Amino acid sequence: MSLGIRMAAVLALGLSVAACGGGRVEELAFNDTPPDQLYNEALVLMNEGDVRTAQIKFEEVDRLHPHTEFGRKSQMMLAFTSYSRGKYPEAINAAKRFLALHPNHEDAAYAQYIIGNSYYKQIPDVTRDQRETEQALAAFRILIEKYPDSEYTPDARNKVLAAEDQLAGKQMEVGRYYLERNDNLAAINRFRNVVENYQQTRHVEEALFRLTESYYALGLTQEAQTAAAVLGHNFPDSKWYRDSYALLEKGGYSPSEAKASWISRAFSSINVL
Repeated sequence: MSLGIRMAAVLALGLSVAACGGGRVEELAFNDTPPDQLYNEALVLMNEGDVRTAQIKFEEVDRLHPHTEFGRKSQMMLAFTSYSRGKYPEAINAAKRFLALHPNHEDAAYAQYIIGNSYYKQIPDVTRDQRETEQALAAFRILIEKYPDSEYTPDARNKVLAAEDQLAGKQMEVGRYYLERNDNLAAINRFRNVVENYQQTRHVEEALFRLTESYYALGLTQEAQTAAAVLGHNFPDSKWYRDSYALLEKGGYSPSEAKASWISRAFSSINVL
């Protein structure tokens, strides 16, 4: 559980609480219980580690008293308890519902953070489809854009970089697949995606080398020279630059940048998050 999640739980538990009478599923007959008592009983259960039963009580507050402040807080806590239990789709749905109902609530940034983290926890191996990675990236970018001063924004920024690295890694995997089958044009499209969209990831150096390699194989020596030159200018100590230099040298060429190339233009305007 991240620091932001833990902090939110602690803040919730800081509310005044009432004693919980038993607090087990079979004893939850509290339709006439005031919302503040139900909510506080749920917090006590959470503090005791009984998140499942706490979630049931939060659901009851939401069902019976949706328009009260305790109902709103319960809606938020339903997202948190689902996340805590590893029920990530349920956490996402609960957080999205909270945001739809209360877009200006003080916990809106936290709800968006739960959405991002829930997708992030489902990021698969790089060999698989990266839909969850893209969804996590989109969710964290919304958090950064809408709530730049939130306490959750620094962690969101770090996770944006990690998600971008994952997506770049997927592009590299597919690009290498095409390269191994001598489909250089298809490979170039993948490596170009990395160079244009994921320049802050660890994959960009290899992507530039693979572009050198692919363009050279196609006889497009000027583009190959440009890719190597840009690689050397930005990453002079990279092993990928040494490999690019050696590849060109075998054919009697050397790195030489053509300013009109898309590669040069891509590196002239790096977007910093």
